[in-house]
Amino acid sequence: MRVAVVGGGSTYTPELIDGFARLPFAVDEVMLIDPALSRLGIVGEFGRRILNRYDSPTKLAWTDDLDAGLTDADVVLLQLRVGGQATRVSDETFPLECGCVGQETTGAGGLAKALRTVPVVLDIARRARRRAAPDAWVIAFTNPVGIVTRALLDDGHRALGLCNVAIGLQRLLAGLLAVRPEDVLLDHVGLNHLTWERAATVYGADRLPELLATHGDQLAEHLDLPASLLRLTGTLPSYYLRYFYCHDAVVAQERTAQPRGARVAEIERELLALYQDPALDAKPALLSERGGAYYSEAAIGLLASLHGAPGRHAVNVRNNGTLPNLADDAVVEVTCEVSPSGAEPVPTAPLAPDLAGLVSHVSGYEELAVDAALRGGADRVFRALLAHPLVGQADLARGLTDRLLAANAEFLAWAR
Repeated sequence: MRVAVVGGGSTYTPELIDGFARLPFAVDEVMLIDPALSRLGIVGEFGRRILNRYDSPTKLAWTDDLDAGLTDADVVLLQLRVGGQATRVSDETFPLECGCVGQETTGAGGLAKALRTVPVVLDIARRARRRAAPDAWVIAFTNPVGIVTRALLDDGHRALGLCNVAIGLQRLLAGLLAVRPEDVLLDHVGLNHLTWERAATVYGADRLPELLATHGDQLAEHLDLPASLLRLTGTLPSYYLRYFYCHDAVVAQERTAQPRGARVAEIERELLALYQDPALDAKPALLSERGGAYYSEAAIGLLASLHGAPGRHAVNVRNNGTLPNLADDAVVEVTCEVSPSGAEPVPTAPLAPDLAGLVSHVSGYEELAVDAALRGGADRVFRALLAHPLVGQADLARGLTDRLLAANAEFLAWAR
């Protein structure tokens, strides 16, 4: 198997390479692709040392030539960030001027990232269609994953979206229950970065009510959410629900804190310096601060199921009736049975009204976001923002539109 990693110069990449070396799934070659060739060389050489440490037979190569890197790939893994950390800082700051959450995956910041990212991702996927293996999968780890996945599927690609929220919560709950992670089956449901765990089944019994009763305060602290919300809904929301449930408190906090993107940029500089040490052949502890916990386990587990070892994974797929409150062509993030034939959602109960309402609201925004990313235009951006539950007011949406376009004109030819 040949895996092409687009955005291979990311400081995340050694986490992925460590997984290919450590986990029981055979990959013949990993090709890292990135336009930043000097950075790519640093990451690539470190990756080779990791493979050598494990005595792995996997070959690692890298290139700044996208077409060459995609040739004959069986899997194309997307982990790119258009504009780098500077655009992330922008996404996390310009919404605050209007009193809205500044975040790279939701709200106005998430829309800005989608507008920059979707056209680039579609160009890559179309090139892969011509050069990769005929049955190649495109796996989107690039945020905002739900919007990116919907754009890929609408364009006819064999694509799935991947996030590490579910696998992180699975491992957290497994630790509290003193069982193996694979013994915890989650009823993971919603949209990307708008999900809830409604059950945590172990050996046929749902242990989530017990976990909420005995560890509710600890879980709430981990998610930065009020424990009362977890107990009231009987669910374990993703961390990202805090942007909806605690919006004003988050805005107040963000206005006095360093943007996460600025801190990540500092971490990246430190990591790249560490990666250049020829004696380093294992992931440094600092990498855990970069984010993306269990990224390699999630990605490699998914690839293993797509290529012969069926299993359950939380992925982004077409709704196709899974959630009756959404259109069939919406993209949802749910637990799926994954096999070489693809991902099939595990049957699940309809969402409770409060969850269904929020999911329907955000799904409508995502549809408009894809349209704005594909066709451009200030009015489409405005309409998408007006539809978002964190905006929803005309004057606010107009102010955010103006700031978004001014901050991203370099990346949006139609906005110049």
